[in-house]
Amino acid sequence: MKKTIYLAGGCFWGVQAYFDQLKGVISTRVGYANGRTAFPKYEEVKSGKTGHAETVKIDYDDQEITISDLLEHYLRFVDPYSLNKQGHDEGTQYRTGIYYTDILDGVEAEAYLHEHLEPGYVIEIEKMLNFFPAEAYHQDYLKKNPGGYCHVNLNLLKPEEKKS
Repeated sequence: MKKTIYLAGGCFWGVQAYFDQLKGVISTRVGYANGRTAFPKYEEVKSGKTGHAETVKIDYDDQEITISDLLEHYLRFVDPYSLNKQGHDEGTQYRTGIYYTDILDGVEAEAYLHEHLEPGYVIEIEKMLNFFPAEAYHQDYLKKNPGGYCHVNLNLLKPEEKKS
């Protein structure tokens, strides 16, 4: 069955590129989540005044990959103890977060982080309030610009975890 989870892990270019390669992921889309304004543009988001986080919408087949599997991958490349900073990117728009539409996913995410991390992590786990797709040039950015910067190490995926 198709399910959706939203993950914020710093710069959304690398988060999208990572999950696009993963077996069980049907599609991804980058955008801005859980902010105070409607239909924000990148320039507004990067000002820090909108409250939005750079986020990736991940549609996945829960018969092929579980939310726990997705979170295992997520924790491979985020620093869960770094507040509003991942890699060289700083600001509230680069905060880490798990945003859910199904309350059971939120409960599972909370349990997963509690079990796999030491106290003090700063990953938000919140209900998805709003999500606005980012501008077209941000979608699949690292496919279009293979030399683009992002803190996410795409080599963390094992060959058997990648789509054929």
